[in-house]
Amino acid sequence: MRVFRRIIVFVLLLSLATSCSTSKKTISKNSFSLAKAGIYEDDEIYIPHLKSERKNYFPDTDFENRWVDSIYNSMSLDEKIGQLFMVAAYSNKDTIHTNSIEKLIKNNKIGGLIFFQGGPYRQAKLTNKYQSLSKIPLFIGIDAEWGLSMRLDSTYRYPWNMTLGAIRDLKLIEKVGVNMAQESKRMGVQFNFAPVLDINTNPKNPIIGFRSFGENKVNVTEHAIALMNGVQSQGVFSTGKHFPGHGDTATDSHSTLPLVSASREHLDKVELYPYKRMFDEGLVSVMVAHLNVPSLESKENSPSSLSYNVVTNLLKAELSFDGLIFTDALNMKGASSFKKPGDIDLEAFLAGNDILLFAENVPLASEKICMAYQEGQISEERLSQSVKKILKYKFKSGLNKYKPIDLRGLSSELNEKSKDDLQYKLYENAITVLKNDDEILPIKELNQKIAYIKLGDDTNETFLSTLQKFADVTEVKISNIDTLKTALSEFDKVIIGFHKSDKAWKKHDFTDTEIKLINEISSVKDVILDVFTKPYSLMQIDDFSKIKGLIVSYQNSIISQEVSAQIIFGTVDAKGQLPVSINESFKPGDGLSTTKLNRLGFSTPENVGMSSKKLAEIDNIAQTAIDKKLAPGMQILVARDGKVVYQKSFGYQTYDKTVKVQNSDLYDVASLTKMVATLPNVMQLYDKKKVTLETKLGDMLHSFRNSNKSEISFKELLSHYGRLQAWQPFYKATLDSVNQPSTKYYRKTFTEGFTKQVTENLFLRDDYHDTIIKKIIDSPLIEKKEYKYSDFTFIILKEYLEKATGRKLDELTYNNFYKTMGMNNTMFNPLQKTDVNRIAPTEVDTYFRYALLQGYVHDMEAAMEGGIAGHAGIFSNAMDVAKMMQMYLQNGNYGGKQYFSPETFETFNTCWYCAEGNRRGLGFDKPQLGKEGPTCGCVSPKSFGHTGFTGTMAWADPESGIVYVFLSNRTYPDSNLPNKLSKENIREDIQKIIQEAIIK
Repeated sequence: MRVFRRIIVFVLLLSLATSCSTSKKTISKNSFSLAKAGIYEDDEIYIPHLKSERKNYFPDTDFENRWVDSIYNSMSLDEKIGQLFMVAAYSNKDTIHTNSIEKLIKNNKIGGLIFFQGGPYRQAKLTNKYQSLSKIPLFIGIDAEWGLSMRLDSTYRYPWNMTLGAIRDLKLIEKVGVNMAQESKRMGVQFNFAPVLDINTNPKNPIIGFRSFGENKVNVTEHAIALMNGVQSQGVFSTGKHFPGHGDTATDSHSTLPLVSASREHLDKVELYPYKRMFDEGLVSVMVAHLNVPSLESKENSPSSLSYNVVTNLLKAELSFDGLIFTDALNMKGASSFKKPGDIDLEAFLAGNDILLFAENVPLASEKICMAYQEGQISEERLSQSVKKILKYKFKSGLNKYKPIDLRGLSSELNEKSKDDLQYKLYENAITVLKNDDEILPIKELNQKIAYIKLGDDTNETFLSTLQKFADVTEVKISNIDTLKTALSEFDKVIIGFHKSDKAWKKHDFTDTEIKLINEISSVKDVILDVFTKPYSLMQIDDFSKIKGLIVSYQNSIISQEVSAQIIFGTVDAKGQLPVSINESFKPGDGLSTTKLNRLGFSTPENVGMSSKKLAEIDNIAQTAIDKKLAPGMQILVARDGKVVYQKSFGYQTYDKTVKVQNSDLYDVASLTKMVATLPNVMQLYDKKKVTLETKLGDMLHSFRNSNKSEISFKELLSHYGRLQAWQPFYKATLDSVNQPSTKYYRKTFTEGFTKQVTENLFLRDDYHDTIIKKIIDSPLIEKKEYKYSDFTFIILKEYLEKATGRKLDELTYNNFYKTMGMNNTMFNPLQKTDVNRIAPTEVDTYFRYALLQGYVHDMEAAMEGGIAGHAGIFSNAMDVAKMMQMYLQNGNYGGKQYFSPETFETFNTCWYCAEGNRRGLGFDKPQLGKEGPTCGCVSPKSFGHTGFTGTMAWADPESGIVYVFLSNRTYPDSNLPNKLSKENIREDIQKIIQEAIIK
């Protein structure tokens, strides 16, 4: 029977649509197609459901009907009329305003308030106060198109509708609606005046624009339905606006009456399409706009909000809508210029509206409506229809059991950090790549020179800093185009970021100079243009042919900047589709997918199955360590599944608290050098079969052939199982009788034969390296074959690497790993490449070098090697160390490049002598076998890492996918003091928190 009825309706609709033939399309709930713009004549015709078949989020009940009748029958005429008014309220105004609202509640019995500007706590307090004064609980409404922040400060902000319109995954849009509704509910709000159903077919629309989901009617509708489903699933009411459609207008109804010149047929097929579908999906309420629509209302310059033809004949009768009908704000010039206060309210009610929004003079309007009722112009049936409808929805919202808003914890609940989880996903799915010539995106090769140019007048810090976490990106400042072109001559690629204010209704236009700059730079360089504005800004660009990469990031928020940088470097793949057309260059639905690369990216803890609340406990441990002077400062990083989810710096570089530690600062990582520099190069030689597990040290280095160490195998050497001594204080032999550097071995300036720089004014003779190696060769072995951690291992391995490859260790590490992995902050001898102020000092040396060690390696033997040693010497930050650890986790692959085979990593991450009580892998430290060891005792046996003397630790776990990096300068100012950082298990306690943060 239902099928038969649908066929009859279909035939009737076809008989009305005589101008063209139509084609039926199937519409999926969770996907959509943007193949055609919403204004095309051959777009689909939607066949509405029968009224009885519509979805109903809030079905009537007998109890509800009895409650409504009981309340209605007890009300005076003034009280009934009062229910029709929803008055504008503010929480940022003075007591004069507050008193005026209280007066309207007491004297005019108004039915509701629409809140505008203010703050959440102030509004909640006022809501409680106003509700306490009202006999019948008030409706509370708010325009929250992108969340409460559209009106309230100190609240969470979601992306604009146009940004959401680029997202294909409608479940994400529904989740936005859920979040918005939960926030509204927490604020005692029953109506969110959203979603906007306007189809923005006029790109110069001054008031809708970014508030629309786009210019394709299906896209707009699908997104609006998803948002509404989310909102109404939480018991909050959605309001579709601005009926019958404000998208194809060139003026703003706040200041004038906009003209909609479209034919009735066009309105049916385009502007009314979202409403027809939304009504079938259960939309509760509609807001009628102030528009001049001659095809619907013949009376000249008559606002649609005051039109009986529009509100009653079209909306109620023809479209069979029986939900609540709001006027748009009656103070807007689009309506208020037509009639005076009082008269306009009466006219709006006579047109068929239920709730009169933002009445300018409620006492006068009430009097006018009362007179019309008494004179018979308004019937009892008409009044009761609206008032009972209002009461019904008050019951459905729970106002029959009204409870005041709990003010405790309000701000924190409205701004929970976990909301960023969704925000990341939204931008990951929205940001749109429109051009990708020669697959310029993502940038695969990091060993090239990349420039960044900022256009626009808003902030860009997050975008630039995130770009620089991936590669050596240099910001080039603009003076004039000619000098800029000269400055750019040495760069291979240029990223241009266009950053304009993220505030609503701000201008997002390029200047003529900026357009000229884009054209000229793109004609001589490979350019990626990334616009952090609404896509319409691109309409100023006539020719995109020379721009190789084009990205629309939609908004200039912190998260959009971070995600966009990740798309450029491939840790996020582009998924967005353009919701609007850009001249003839791009159409709705355009959007290229890009390749995802396995580099470290960025997200939130919850998005990788971790608790941000638990991870926040790290802050307390870190601060306690600093307060106890276990270290002056530190960097801590946590990543999981390839995403950095926690990266913070604490404290200062020194205890005098003059320079705060930044994430970009460099630390002497001490023995992490073994794992970050020497070991990966050794693994490559093993991978190339230059050495095997059983290769003897005497075969690796001829100088050891006749020594007591010649038979130590490669496996034993890297497992610290070769009976080598832990270390020797080689520097002591170079001091004179008063423990000062001897002139026999040192010079104060760079001199021929004395080129190994130890500190700023201390240079060691070049041949002393041979002495050190000879001392190691001649050193006795420890008597018992057991695990003994030894720096000799990696001093020997450096010697082996350099002889086997003919290249120095610093060259090997840079060329084989750092330059292609984007480890631009990892280096030996950092003072040769970066500013000293970025480097945390490690000690005030009073026993060897007699100097502040800042940028010079702390380890004495490494210093005697000119700062380049196999066991120490690397300076880095937590982000760069994490990249190396992630490469290991990915079995030797990073950024799509295979550095060594998975089999090689597996070999080196194996504990070969666990049965003998030796926990070590090959070069890697492993979790303790008993109670004592380097970890919290709560990581998997497959995990690996290393610790360092200066107070460092890097650890990764293949089973959990976690990378943990801890860097500090706990040795400052005196490394000979007790290692309290270690004794108090700070690094281990943090690791325990990380493990506990994993959501089971």
